Amino acid sequence: MEVEAACSGGAGESRWSQVGSSLPVRNVQALAASGPDELTADAIERYIQPDIDAHAVLAYHSNQVPVIDLGKLLNAETMEAEAAKLRFACEEWGFFQVVNHRVPDEVIANIKHNIHKFFELPLYVKNAYAQRPGDLQGYGQAFILSDDQKLDWADMFGIFTQPSQARDMSYWPSQPGTFRLECVCVFFAL
Repeated sequence: MEVEAACSGGAGESRWSQVGSSLPVRNVQALAASGPDELTADAIERYIQPDIDAHAVLAYHSNQVPVIDLGKLLNAETMEAEAAKLRFACEEWGFFQVVNHRVPDEVIANIKHNIHKFFELPLYVKNAYAQRPGDLQGYGQAFILSDDQKLDWADMFGIFTQPSQARDMSYWPSQPGTFRLECVCVFFAL
């Protein structure tokens, strides 16, 4: 994956450079709906994860999703300890819950509702917001770095909201009709 910082474009214009890249892969929804002639053993093999050790669970932490307190990350006295928790969550779990983010519950519920509605849309509508080659934003799968990489049996939708230079509104769906408005509410909530 490529990682670059913001850089200046021509005529003093600031633009956001590519922050990552991903190879295009077939949409999971389309693959699941395909006939037996397309749903071959080779196609399915990319989704089987044989290298995962089902017994490699940290018993001490297995029943607790890591919780990261944004307030502690922004406080000089507690930042180091909370950053260590964040690193552990990223390295060992791959996800975490964030608290003290100041986004109202109503806004979160509305965004979840809109995302749910987006994923209920017909495939051709979602594909209008598909990831473009070399980009992480959009509908599809991200962080695909090789043609033989194992894939998740899921499609995702990702957009950059911050910094504002990273926002590519061509990825922001117009359906459902309240999606963009609810995302803007998050900016104002913070």
